[in-house]
Amino acid sequence: MTNIFTKLRRTVEATLFEFVDEKEKKNPIAMLNQYLREAQKETEKVVKLLERQQLLKQELERELRNARHLEERRSKQATVAGQAGEVELEAFAKREAEVYKDRVAHLEESIDLVQQQLITLESKAEEMKHKLKDMNVRRLELMGRENVARANHSMNKLLDETNEVNRPFGRFEELEIYIDNLEHKVNRRYETSMMDVRLAELERQARQVEKNAQLDQNVL
Repeated sequence: MTNIFTKLRRTVEATLFEFVDEKEKKNPIAMLNQYLREAQKETEKVVKLLERQQLLKQELERELRNARHLEERRSKQATVAGQAGEVELEAFAKREAEVYKDRVAHLEESIDLVQQQLITLESKAEEMKHKLKDMNVRRLELMGRENVARANHSMNKLLDETNEVNRPFGRFEELEIYIDNLEHKVNRRYETSMMDVRLAELERQARQVEKNAQLDQNVL
């Protein structure tokens, strides 16, 4: 039964790998983007672990400060109790001071270990960030080359006079002729419009001259 499941799992894995390979062949940029997204997620996980480790170090440092404070306090209390002849209180304070002293030593070791781990994590996190940035730059370069290849392919199809497939204007020269004709029509409309403007201005000037002449006659 185990062998059957093992064979089935291997068959499924092989089929999946073939599917992934086929997708890579058809759209390598899309697969590269997917790989980069996964790498980004892994980098973010490391950064979060680094942040948690930093918080842990801060918590240990707070515990260390508290333990040192209590050790110092119990030591002073033991001295005061001894000077007062309180043997029982002196012994209690000394035992407490020793407990806090051991705690201080243990916390110092823990903080040193966490600090070393932090340095390692920070180094790995920075390395992952740099690698991710480098891969992203390479992705952009690859996309640029792919764009150039596609553009060249499209232009070659358009400039190739023997290729009549998927070209709305036939040969490239026909597109130039179409643009020339369109430009000629636009220019002709523009010239006609400008003529109308000039004629209208002449009419306005003629009416003004006629109006001025009538005013002069009325004055006489």
